Amino acid sequence: MRPHWPASRPPAPLGRSSDVCHPSWGRVLARAQHPSDDLARLRRVRDRLDREYAQPLDVEALARRAHMPAGHLSRQFRLAYGESPYAYLMTRRVEHAKALLRRGDLTVGEVGFAVGWSSLGTFSTRFTELVGMPPGAYLRAWMPSSVAKQVTRPVRNQEAPVAEPHLA
Repeated sequence: MRPHWPASRPPAPLGRSSDVCHPSWGRVLARAQHPSDDLARLRRVRDRLDREYAQPLDVEALARRAHMPAGHLSRQFRLAYGESPYAYLMTRRVEHAKALLRRGDLTVGEVGFAVGWSSLGTFSTRFTELVGMPPGAYLRAWMPSSVAKQVTRPVRNQEAPVAEPHLA
C-alpha cells in the first residue's frame, strides 16, 4: 500500500524540523538552547538555594525564574550536581544547622526553626540521616567540657552565682 502524500511533495527526511507534529515546534527546535545556557541557569538556581535555604522549596517557582520546565530543571540539576534540588537544599540546611549548633548559643529547636524546618521531629530525623547522630548528640560532641559544665550546672532561681576561685 502506498502512503498518502501529494506527489508534488514527498515527506522530509527524518531529523529535520519539518517532521514534528506542529509547524511552530520546528522553530522551537531550531532555537534549542546551548548546554552552557542550562549550566548558567542551574548555577543561579543553586546560588538561590544557598542564599534562601531557610525558605520553603518551590521547584515550580525556581523553574519559572530559570525559564525551564520543572522536570527538566530537576533532571539537569541532578546531572550537574549529583542530587535533586530538594536533597541539595536539605544538605545546605543541615550544614547551616551544624554551624549554629557549634556556636552553642541556640537550642536544638531554635536551630531547626532557624534553618527552615517547621517541625523539630523532621529536623531531627533529617539531621540524623545526613550526619549519623541526632542534633543533641552533635551539640554535646562539639561542646567543650568546660562550657558544658557551666551550661549544664543547675542554678536555682539565679540564687547561687558561680564563685571565682580564690588563689592565695
